[in-house]
Amino acid sequence: MSGALERAFTVLEYLAERPDGSAISTLATDLQLPLSASHRLLAELQRCGYVRQDPHSGLYVLTVKLVAMGLSFLSKSGIVDVAQPLLDQLAAASGELVRMAVVDGDALVFVARAQGARSGLRYDADMGMSVPLSCSAAGHAWLSSFGDDEAMTHLAKAGIARPEDYGPRAPTTIKAVMTVVRAARQRGFSMINEMFAPGMTAMAAPVLDRDGRAIGVVTIAGPAVRLTPARMESLGDVLLDIAAQVAKASAASSLFKNPRREVA
Repeated sequence: MSGALERAFTVLEYLAERPDGSAISTLATDLQLPLSASHRLLAELQRCGYVRQDPHSGLYVLTVKLVAMGLSFLSKSGIVDVAQPLLDQLAAASGELVRMAVVDGDALVFVARAQGARSGLRYDADMGMSVPLSCSAAGHAWLSSFGDDEAMTHLAKAGIARPEDYGPRAPTTIKAVMTVVRAARQRGFSMINEMFAPGMTAMAAPVLDRDGRAIGVVTIAGPAVRLTPARMESLGDVLLDIAAQVAKASAASSLFKNPRREVA
């Protein structure tokens, strides 16, 4: 049963990365699953309403059922009510994309955002994505809330992102990542330049609970031509202030209560 569940979730995650759908043969090959097993999994997921098959192309695509479940969970958790006004405030002050990620086990997942750019270049990344720790401002901010040993344990478990998959300046070793993390810890917030994506900069501050544990992260991201290092430095105080306000308001949301801190 556990094997079937794991395969089903693997299929869902695979299709989530392919909004245009996938042929069953391609899916089976990419996931190294027998064609017969892939057919049974897709048929069951289709029966449960999570997957549908396009009648014209024959491709399998996700339905909106998973999205609806996620939105329902976020709505009932109170996270949007708690954070959105503060994110809107930070977006207006920075004129850039502001997002919040929450700690989910040993990972960070973006759950809310506000777009402050009204014209010109706009950076707008996918929501719901799991954050790569080694090359993102959010990841560096979260890691900065740990001591070096625990931060490196998280890094070793998550792995180091490859520059060809992210930005040209993405650090390629744990030592290089930790240099950036230590600077973020000393500064109070992280700053990256073309580490996550070419031409993009970002900054982030951890949201700390009363015990000093990071339960989330607030980020600002934008084009490097506009969100320069000097501009990020000037936004540091307002970013830290918003992160602190989110922390104070977090008690109103069940999503922030007792975040798991898995390291093993």
